[in-house]
Amino acid sequence: MSPVIQDRQTAPPLPRHALRSAFGQFPSGVTAIAALVDGSALGIAVSSFTTVSLDPPLVSICVMETSRTWERLRTADRIGVSVLGAEHAATARRLAAASEHRFTAGDWCAGEGGAIRFTGTPAWLECSLEREIPAGDHVLALLRIRRVESDAAVLPLVYHASGFHRLAH
Repeated sequence: MSPVIQDRQTAPPLPRHALRSAFGQFPSGVTAIAALVDGSALGIAVSSFTTVSLDPPLVSICVMETSRTWERLRTADRIGVSVLGAEHAATARRLAAASEHRFTAGDWCAGEGGAIRFTGTPAWLECSLEREIPAGDHVLALLRIRRVESDAAVLPLVYHASGFHRLAH
């Protein structure tokens, strides 16, 4: 039996709510993508983070092509990728909101290259933008890892069914 391939020319569009519901059944980690750009802290929450390659060291994120924040973040020399911990649900909500007040004092710091790191995370990567690939209404961004740190004692934040959750341990 051959797989069914939907023909883009003749098939009706799939309902967005059905796609969101189906996509929401896949639990994922939550990352904060952040950097200093022109002296200002910029960041977004991203759950579409994926490891790509060990050699060269690459990860990927997907960002809405209309994101004004990504438009500016992508120009940073170094971009921080903080894998958010179970205690970071409020941070994730702030970063996901369309607001100028995404950062609070004391929960982050910036490195020499401008990559922002949130405190108390299970993992942090300092990256540079390697390449962008158009992907429907999103942009797939490949990020080259320049520096990495991790703390296995910190449990990650999980996004599932439109909500933030903790892993049972």
